[in-house]
Amino acid sequence: MNINITGPRVFWTAPWEVPILGKFQLSETILVSWLVMAIITLTCIILTRNLKVENISKRQALAEFIVEKLDNFVIGNMGERFRYMIPFVGALFATSLVSNLISLTGLRSPTADLSTEAGWAIVVFIMITHQKLKTNGLGGYLKGFTEPIFVMTPFNILGEFSTPVSMACRHFGNIFSGIVINALIYGALAVVSSAILGLIPGAVGAVISQIPIFSVGLPAITSVYFDWFTGCMQAFIFSMLTIMYIAVEAGDE
Repeated sequence: MNINITGPRVFWTAPWEVPILGKFQLSETILVSWLVMAIITLTCIILTRNLKVENISKRQALAEFIVEKLDNFVIGNMGERFRYMIPFVGALFATSLVSNLISLTGLRSPTADLSTEAGWAIVVFIMITHQKLKTNGLGGYLKGFTEPIFVMTPFNILGEFSTPVSMACRHFGNIFSGIVINALIYGALAVVSSAILGLIPGAVGAVISQIPIFSVGLPAITSVYFDWFTGCMQAFIFSMLTIMYIAVEAGDE
């Protein structure tokens, strides 16, 4: 679903789609996701141009700071043997962060579409399963479904698939709920603005009542939490859950 701004404020519609090559539909989520990838790629190119060993620029210092923090984040939580995970975790965090915050520009956030988080969760689930097979072998992996007793097998299988579902729904729910709450605030303030300003007699009141004056101010304040804070926090949480799930399954390998 999507939010369109018309009249007093907010109406719910399906995200627009553009038919391409017959039945193939190019949705807004896909287009904005490409834009997110383009922004991340361009940022990486800019930050890593003309790198030096001495007398580094502020741009290079920022790049080194980001890389250092990412190294500490992954290695500190997973261990040195998972150093190869740093690029993946960095890409996952950056994609989630930019996708969450791009709604500030007026574009529809890709993470407001459950299919985006579902795709990420499937990739993470495959990596977790691969780590289980690598650590325990196929026999040990299958045996784990029967522990602690055989009758728990159906519940263990259900629990196995609940990991990607919970990760996807948690991220999507927090981002989408923020969009809904902000939309409700915009809509409520627009209605209040129309009702109060409509009390002004004559043509002046009729014109001014159509302008959602009361929608200016408060939504910007709530956006600090629902867009900035929640967007950054959900990107961090999704990345943290990813590395913790994989690290736990690695055990004492």
